[in-house]
Amino acid sequence: MGDVVRFPVRQPDAPAAPEPLWRELVGAELHRERTGRGERLVDVAERAGVSMQYLSEIERGLKDPSSEMLQAIAGALDLSVRELAVRTARPDALALAA
Repeated sequence: MGDVVRFPVRQPDAPAAPEPLWRELVGAELHRERTGRGERLVDVAERAGVSMQYLSEIERGLKDPSSEMLQAIAGALDLSVRELAVRTARPDALALAA
């Protein structure tokens, strides 16, 4: 038979870390992609047709962009919205938002 694996027990007095918001995870992934390509905010914003300030706020998780804005920004980075969502949903995306 297999080994019994015990679940970790969280101490009742220890506060749970809040789960990051979707907009924070999406913003972190967009930022990672842009900086990984060595691109500037202004260049991606211009291609996406958004202001540099707005793109910066999205990357920092301060704005919750519409699906149309996500499509424009992802497209400016040669990503589809689907690919962006899949990357954002992967388990290590939590570490990117921290």
